[in-house]
Amino acid sequence: MADTAPAKAWEDITEPESYDWNAILDGLNTYLRLRTTPIGMKLFETVEEMEAIKRIRRPGSIHTTDQIVGQASRLGWTVGITVEDLVGAQCGAVIGLHPQDDEWLGGERMKGVWYETETDTAAHQAAMEVVPYGRYKAMAVSPLAAGRLDPPDIALIYATPAQMILFINGLQWAGYRKLEWGCVGESSCADSWGRALKTREPSLSIPCFAERRYGGVMEDELLMAIPPKFLPKVIEGLGHLSANGLRYPIPPYGIQSDARAGLGASYSDK
Repeated sequence: MADTAPAKAWEDITEPESYDWNAILDGLNTYLRLRTTPIGMKLFETVEEMEAIKRIRRPGSIHTTDQIVGQASRLGWTVGITVEDLVGAQCGAVIGLHPQDDEWLGGERMKGVWYETETDTAAHQAAMEVVPYGRYKAMAVSPLAAGRLDPPDIALIYATPAQMILFINGLQWAGYRKLEWGCVGESSCADSWGRALKTREPSLSIPCFAERRYGGVMEDELLMAIPPKFLPKVIEGLGHLSANGLRYPIPPYGIQSDARAGLGASYSDK
C-alpha cells in the first residue's frame, strides 16, 4: 500500500506548539519498556530563568554533570546548576558554561590517566563536540513527565542495546536517514548531550567510565540525546514496527532452527 503523504525530511520537522508528554512516555514505555526515567535538559541564558522553574533543586555540594543528570533520571528530581556547582572545567565546557580556552583544549589533567601524551589529550579535547561558550549561564534537568522544562532543548533516553536499536528503527521508519556518530572515549557526554545541544540532531553514545561511576548509568545502557521534536516520529515508527511483529523484547529464534519460518512471518507477501 502506498503512503498517503510523503514523509517529512528531517530538517522540515518543526517544534510543535505543545507536547503531549503523557502520550510520548506511554508510547516509549509501551513499545520499549524503559526502566530508566526519560528526562529533559535545558540551557538558560540567565540564572534567574533557571531558578524560576517550579520546585527546582539546587545542589548543596560540588558534583559532576553526570551526577546531576543521574539525579533526574534515577531519582526523578528537577535540578538546576551553574558552573560553580560543577567539579571542573570538563563538565562545564561540554554544556557551554566554561570557556573552551587553551588550558581546557590542552587537557593536561588527562595525561597519563586516560591518554599517553599531551598530543593525545589535546587531540581528544579537540574531538569533543561541545556547546560554544558565552551564551548560557545555567542548565536544568527534569523528568519529561514533570513538564517543567517545556520544552527541553533535548531529551535523554537510557536504554539497552536491544531497546535502542528499535528506538532508532522507529526514528528511521519514514523519511529514512542513515545515522552516524562517533566515540571520543572518556568524556562521552560530548557524544550525547554535548553533540545534541550543539547540533540539535539525535546523538547516540556509549556512556563512559565517569557517567557509570558518578552518574549511576548501568553497564548495559546506551544513551540517546535527542531534540524532543523527533519523539512523536519515533513513537509513530515504533507503532508501525509493532504492527509488523517487530517488538521489544526481541524473542530469540534459536541459532540452530530453520530460519525460513521466522523470516517468512515478516517478509512473505501480505
